[in-house]
This record gives sequence, structure tokens and C-alpha cells, in this order.
Amino acid sequence: MSDRTERDTLGEVRVPAEALYGAQTGRARDNFRISGQPPQPDYLWGMIVVKKAAALANMDTGRLDKQIGDAIVRAANEAMAGEHEAHFVIDPWQAGAGTSHNMNVNEVLANRASELLGGERGADRTVNANDHVNMAQSSNDANPTAVRLGALRLVPGLREALERLADAFDAKAGEFDHVLKSSRTHLQDAVPMRLGQEFSGWGAAVRIASRRVGEAATGLEELNIGATAAGTGINAEPAYIDGIVAHISGITGFSVRRGDNFFRLTQSGADMAHLSSAVRNAAVEISRIASDIRLLTSGPRTGIGEIILPPVQPGSSIMPGKVNPSMAEMMNMVCFQVIGCDEVCSLAAHGGQLDLNVFWPVFGYNLLFGMRLLRNGVHAFTERCVEGIEADEARCRELLEQSLMLCTALTDYIGYEQTAKLAKEAHADRKTIREVVLAHGLMNEDQLDKVLDVAPMTEPGVPGRA
Repeated sequence: MSDRTERDTLGEVRVPAEALYGAQTGRARDNFRISGQPPQPDYLWGMIVVKKAAALANMDTGRLDKQIGDAIVRAANEAMAGEHEAHFVIDPWQAGAGTSHNMNVNEVLANRASELLGGERGADRTVNANDHVNMAQSSNDANPTAVRLGALRLVPGLREALERLADAFDAKAGEFDHVLKSSRTHLQDAVPMRLGQEFSGWGAAVRIASRRVGEAATGLEELNIGATAAGTGINAEPAYIDGIVAHISGITGFSVRRGDNFFRLTQSGADMAHLSSAVRNAAVEISRIASDIRLLTSGPRTGIGEIILPPVQPGSSIMPGKVNPSMAEMMNMVCFQVIGCDEVCSLAAHGGQLDLNVFWPVFGYNLLFGMRLLRNGVHAFTERCVEGIEADEARCRELLEQSLMLCTALTDYIGYEQTAKLAKEAHADRKTIREVVLAHGLMNEDQLDKVLDVAPMTEPGVPGRA
């Protein structure tokens, strides 16, 4: 491949001839060959929104030449449409503050804007990356703003996925409301419940998790764009600051606003850590539920086997006919990764020092990647697992009839200690509670029919009493 020579304040750098980026991107690409991962697409979108809004605001104040500004806006529109993805090449694990990310975007937009004004790629630089595209900005306010915008972009899709999962659980709760089964506490047999009640708890938990994500996201609507390097706003005119926030709102439709305290927003990652924590909590809830689903479908002959999952693939390369809870396993693994992403965000928020948190690149990558991963995982889990779950009613009834914890209904009649003795005897002799009570003559069959009627045990009240 042919290349060309680019220059920055440190000297000359060779970059591919077809590249839209320049010297600073070339240096960063060579310095940070770490993960091979590209920037998160939602982060890039947020950064390009910042550059477009900045060009519009700087034209509004008269600081930026209109011909140059219009070319930057056109280049940004192309980039937002995905036309120049191959030129955003900086590894997320890079120098602090995201200067490399910022300059990569600045250089791509500057070179493309120069082309739109009649220049040749890599030459005829009518538009300058620093002086024009980065006008009135710093990496220290552009990068946090890009991360915030990327997260706000992801929130609706993530919440939609969570709400669909909650809806699926609620639908199953209604479908299975008549199915009586044994509950389990400490992984041991417990009092009767309805399978629908179990699913209703899952639906409520996911819906609350979705709400918490939405509530936490509102903190990201406060932007530090205009704070520039350290929160003082040097090189950013007051009219520009108000203007860029208004243009960002107009471009995105988000209810963003100028930050109340630029110093807090430049120093602190707490707003994004709060959202990351809400995403983590959603993952914790969903992973717990996925594990429960795996337990309830265990078997099908030697486990619990109360529910049946849709088969999505053969489960073993050596055991013919085996089918595993593959989608629930996937969901667990996705949630583990999201929990890990939040841990990185917590460390990044904690690591900020003095007047700038420099860890925006890894902060942004993990927050946005975790949100995207959870959204996609939940969609697949809902569609290919939860919506197709069936109840094995015969198995639920079989296990319930064997449960010793039906004895809980007797305590109001014969006392806790006597009931405990009966339960131990029934277990030792492999008999049912009904058989042991009748053998001791403690109640007649009519009384037991009322007291051991299982359905009323799944609602508040004393079994056998009106």
C-alpha cells in the first residue's frame, strides 16, 4: 500500500495514502496497538454530533468562516451516516482524556471537509483539524460529552429490550397462574405457590430495573461542553456554549442542558458511574433469573424439570439427544461481562485526579459496550427462550404432592413442634403428610381436605379457615 507524509508538532509521520486521518491519528494508531477493538459506534456518533454542533455554534457567533463551517457539517453528516467508518482507527485503550479519539475525529472531518471544498486527500488543507474542527473545544469536554450522548442514544433501546422481557414474563405469569407447584427456599422444598407467581416476580424485577436505568440516565443530560480544558471555559465564548448545547439538542432530540458546574463535570464521572450501576443491577437481576430458569428446566428426567425451554441447538457433541438451556447460559455470560464493565467504570470514576478525569476512553468503552451487549443479549433471550417457555404441569403436580412443606398448613391446628415431628416421620418413612396425619388420627379426611387444599395456600390467609 502506498503512503504519504503527514506532519504535526512532533515532526513527520507516514500514514496510508488513502487515509482521511493525519499525523496525530497515525501516531496513536502506532502507539496503541492494544486490543484491536475499534471505538464504540455510539461513542463515535456522539463525538461527531459534538463536532457538527460546534461548527454550527461557531458559525452562529461569526468566529468560524461559513464556507469552512458548512463543509465540516457536510463531512459530519457523512460520518454520522457511516460513510467513513474505516478511518476511525484508534484503540479504546489509549492515552488519557481521549485526545487520540478526539484528534482522529478532528482529522477525518477536516480532511473530508477540505475535499468537499475542492482539495485533494492529504493535501490542500483548507480546513484545519485543531483550528477549525476543534474550535472552542478540548478533548476534556468533547470526550465526556460524546460518552454521555452515546449512552443517551443507547438507553431507549436497552429499556425497550428490558420492557419486552418484563412483558414476556408477565404474559407467562398469566398463562401459568393455574399451575400449582412447590416453592423452594435455600434450594429446599418450601410452601406451595403458583408457577405464574414465580414468573410475576421476575417480570416485576426486570421492570423496576428498566425504570432505574431510565432514572439514572437523566443525569447524563447535563453536559460539560464549553468547559474546555479544566472547567474554566477558556477559548469558548458564552454565546458559543449556549449555542452548542442548543444545536446538540436539535440534532439528537435529547433534553440536554448546560452544566451547572463545569468543574464537577470535568473532574467527576459519577453521573456515568450511576448509570453504569443501574445497568449492572439490571444484569444482576437478569442473571439471577436466567440461573433460576436453568434450575427449573434441569433434567429432564433427573432434575426439577418444571418448565420446558424451546430447543435452539443440539446440546452435546458426544451425548445424542441432549438439549441444553443455551439461551439462558448465554444470558448469564452476557450479564457477567456487563457486571465486569461496571467494575471498570467504577475504577475509572474513582481514578480521576484533581481537575480532570483522564480515564474517559476506557470509561466510555465499558459503559457503552455493556449497554449494547445487555440490550442485544436480552433481545435474544426474550425471543429465543422466554417467549417459548412451557410448563410441565404433571411434573409440577408430582413434585408438589411429594413436598413435606405442605405441613406448614397444619401449624395453626396442631402446633409447630408437633407438625415438625410429623414432617420428619413422613420423610423417614417416605410417606406423604396426609398419610402420617391420618395414621396418628390427628384429623379426619374431611378436615385434611380443607386444610391441605393447595390452591388457597398460595394466597394470604390461614389454610382451612374461612
